[in-house]
Amino acid sequence: MYNKIYELIKEYQTIIIHRHEKPDGDALGSQLGLKLAILETFPSKNVFAVGDTTEYLKYLGNMDEISDDIYNDALVIVLDSGAEYLISDKRFKNGKVVVKIDHHIPQGKYGDIALVNTKYESCAGLITHFIQKTKMKLNSEAANLLFTGIVTDSGRFRFSSVSSRTFDAASYLMKFGVNLDNIYTKLYTDSLSNVLLKAKMTLKFEVLECGLAYCKNTYQDVLETGMSPYSLARSIVNNMAGIREVNVWATFTELEDGKIIIELRSSGKNVNQIAVKYGGGGHIQASGATISGYEELELVINDLILLAKE
Repeated sequence: MYNKIYELIKEYQTIIIHRHEKPDGDALGSQLGLKLAILETFPSKNVFAVGDTTEYLKYLGNMDEISDDIYNDALVIVLDSGAEYLISDKRFKNGKVVVKIDHHIPQGKYGDIALVNTKYESCAGLITHFIQKTKMKLNSEAANLLFTGIVTDSGRFRFSSVSSRTFDAASYLMKFGVNLDNIYTKLYTDSLSNVLLKAKMTLKFEVLECGLAYCKNTYQDVLETGMSPYSLARSIVNNMAGIREVNVWATFTELEDGKIIIELRSSGKNVNQIAVKYGGGGHIQASGATISGYEELELVINDLILLAKE
């Protein structure tokens, strides 16, 4: 499959790269990293990265603004999207050929060609392996982007999805001048105000005897933080990791329209089955969804309690 996708990249003059909406470090790192790798290997090609942005990750690079007609004879590559409805910018369907490259548990099918391997800790790790196997070229900027994707989706190399292949990919990227200090400073240092805010949010954690912990954030909470609902949800759920008495944890963050973002994590339990039940998805130990409101939230909490007790 690697060679088939590589031959398509060689064949098409115009390549447009998509990924999921509300992008995290892996989505942007793999998208922009692949774009630069293609341009490094084939400098004369037209390669575009499109989609929405995430405020705290804007430093990784800008998205391209392109007209609809660019898709007419283009190869479209969609990264890091387990379901079609998650893809940012629905024009991906207008491409001549659509290739899916992903590491999530699939929810339905899309695209003409699919390279999916759920054993990878990150899409960036899968892209790095693809680049290695097809002998594409890399530069320092691309390597730093791909390394960022691996770091974020592997939980700084701590999640159970991490394998020797993860470290092989990281080692390979290091050869191109990865700046670890810069990556970790931008990803994991914070302002004093945000540190104090997270400390305040910690006091809102509900920890149950069954091993479930969760935090509810109203839309008013979101406004007071000055963060986007998605950034707040991911930030808090990451802060909840590492509580010894907890094996399942979640954040529930209200949107302006009353819907609620749920971010689910675990230290071994399959939270993906619950995310899928409520229209979301992701990985066995890290998934998410958006639900209709507080009435449905009570059903989610009950399901999480049952899971934590298993």
